Formats: sequence, C-alpha cells, structure tokens
Amino acid sequence: MPALYGRVDFRTLPERFAGSPGDATLLTGKYAAERDRLLADPDRIEFMRAYTMMGDGVADAYAALMREYGFRHLVDMLTRACDDGVENVPDAPPELVDFIRAMERIPDWLDMRLVEEGARIDRNAAANLSPFVIRGAFIATFMNKYAALPMAITNTLSSETAGKRVKETATFFSTSVLPGALERFGPGFKSAAMVRLMHSMVRANVLRRPADWDWSIYGFPIPQVDQMPAGLISIFLLSYKMQEEGREQFTPAERAQVELARYRCFLLGLPEELLADTPQGIVDLMNARSGTLRAGYDDATCGELLRATMAADLRADGSRRARIHDRFERAFAKLFFVKNFMAGDKAKAATIGVYLTAWDTMLAALAGIFIYARLRLYGVAERIPWLRDLADRRLVAKIKAQLASYGHAEFTTDAARYRSSPTSLAAA
Repeated sequence: MPALYGRVDFRTLPERFAGSPGDATLLTGKYAAERDRLLADPDRIEFMRAYTMMGDGVADAYAALMREYGFRHLVDMLTRACDDGVENVPDAPPELVDFIRAMERIPDWLDMRLVEEGARIDRNAAANLSPFVIRGAFIATFMNKYAALPMAITNTLSSETAGKRVKETATFFSTSVLPGALERFGPGFKSAAMVRLMHSMVRANVLRRPADWDWSIYGFPIPQVDQMPAGLISIFLLSYKMQEEGREQFTPAERAQVELARYRCFLLGLPEELLADTPQGIVDLMNARSGTLRAGYDDATCGELLRATMAADLRADGSRRARIHDRFERAFAKLFFVKNFMAGDKAKAATIGVYLTAWDTMLAALAGIFIYARLRLYGVAERIPWLRDLADRRLVAKIKAQLASYGHAEFTTDAARYRSSPTSLAAA
C-alpha cells in the first residue's frame, strides 16, 4: 500500500522504542528485573521492533478507501458483510473481501469448544466485576504519551467523547463472552471488525498527514504491539501468578480462558506470533512490549485524556439506581487505578488528577464486598450441577442488560474532528 505506507521510513528507529540498557520503560516494579534477560536476546528485540512498526494490513487497506467510498459507506458495507456475508455485499471492493476472509480464516490452533468454555467462565467477571473496573482499566491506556497520542488527536479529550470510547471498549469485551458471540455471524465477530476499522481509520488519517505526526518520536501510529495489553492483560496476570506459584501448565479452565483471549485477539487482527500459548511465552511477550516502550508522560496528552475519562458520565439514565451505581463505580475505579497502576501511591495519583479520598476508599471497600460476594456466589453455583445452567442464564441476562445500558456502540472515528497538530501536544 504505497499510497498509505509510502511516506513511512521503516529504517528509522523512533524515540518511543527503547532497546538499550538503562532506558526508562513501562516495565517497572516487580517486572523490571526481567528486562536485562529480554534485551540479551537480539532476535526478540528485533521482533518487537518489527511489530512496533506494523499496522493491520487488511483493515488498513479497507480504511484507505475512505476518500473513494466515504466514511459512512465503508461502515455500512462492513456491517452488511458481517451480518449477511461479504458475498452478499453489492459491488464489494476486494479490500473488504480480503478483510472479511482474513477474519474468517480458522487458525490451526483454534478449538471453538475451548473458546466457548472460556467465555462461559469469564461471564461471571464480565457481569459482576467489569462494570466497576472498566473506567480505571481504560485510564491505564493513557499513561504513556507515545501510545496515547492517537487517542488525543482523534479528539477524545472531552468527557462526552471519552465516555463513548469507554462504552465501546466495554461493549466489545462484554459482547465477546456471550454464547456463540465469536462464531462467524456472532455479535463478537462483528464488534471485532468494527474495532479494527476504527483503529485503521485513525491510522490511515494520521499516515496521510505526515506533517502533523513526528515519526522520529512516535513511530508508527497504533502499532500491533499496542493492541496487546487490552486483549492479553488478564492471561498475562494469570501466567505471572502461575510462575510465582511454580506452576508451568494451565488447568483445563485456565486453558479455556487463554484460548478465548487468544482468539479474541486474533479477530482483532493481532498477528499469531504475538499470541503465545504458554505461561512463559505470554509473560515474555508482554514484558518485551513494556520493556521496549519508552516511559513518557505529558499532561497535555495523558493528563487530559485521564481527566476526561474520570469525568465521563457512564450512566444509562438519571434514575436513582443509576446515580448510586455511578458513585460507587467512580470510587472503585479510582481505587483500582491507584492500586494497580500507581503502586498504591495516592499522592502520585493526585498529581495527575486522580484524587482518592477517604470517602472514595470507604465506598470502594463497600463496592468490593458487594462484588466479591457476587463473584463467590456465582462461583459456588458453577460447581453445583443443577444450579450451573440457571446461574449462567442469569449472567447472560445481566450482561445483555449492561450492553443495553451502554447504548449503540459506534466504533467509528471522525477525521473532521482530529486535532490539527499532534506534535504541538508533545511540546506543550
């Protein structure tokens, strides 16, 4: 795609890529000691460098048709291709056919029975925990200026737009655990296609405006390695915990959860080389990504995104129930963020706009008791044969109700609203 990638200097090593000893990176805390071992493997470093400069070939090619077909027509054709099959889209461009066929391809390792079992296991957390942590987890994606800049230039700096992005993210992951969601004509397959198109639209617009994007600093916009954390964080934490426990093999239930995460990421366009299937492989890949992404935080990009997300109104309506949930959810999200991404340092969190008060801590503790009790209750029901199916149907109903409260996810990006000069953000 020379029209899209032709201006990219793939020989240039951008500032964001930290491949030398002593570089400050995202790999900190208990994981930092792993960096020296990873750097000692030149093939691994070159591997991460390559994927740091790689987009989504088939989705990018389709997004590149935006000027020819128009933004809305591209979305409509993709929607119909997902719902009815690409062969039933009148005059479907070959780029759309390639996009859908790539998603339809069955990887050799795929076992849909395991994927469905993983989805069933994950429904408990999706229904009872995710609504309270999605805001805090979403904020974590803004903590690095090199990875966060595309979100900033697509005008995600208002609380309204940030709220839509949070709901879109929650919609995709919640949809993906519904029964049959990741089958070819399931809603999760369609959501994955829409997420890929949204990312590629951002990438295509940035690539067409090289004067507004400093390649020597930020490198390739939304590279494949930046897709890893959202899709693989749960199995990374699981794998790291296993290593601490001295375990080297997943249990059958854990294997099912791993396969769900891997296939979900496959549908999102991650190359299979980034989808390790062993605990050590998963840990090494995630640490290699963090250990080669230079640390960097600037308030004009990261801080504004963070504050907009914390201010976003995620309520479905103005009812008393929604207002109560909102108060507990915000408090729990703050505590989740401070504990998991600020190492428990409330003062440090306050410097970037997340103020965890004593009142917040109390509300979060009460929410935690409520969440833990529900997780345990459904966990017990899972082990009782005559209750298992009943509990699962209840979880499915809860997830569908959550999806209805999020509203219609747009999974789109409007180039007309982009900031005109992202490089000015870095200088601010």
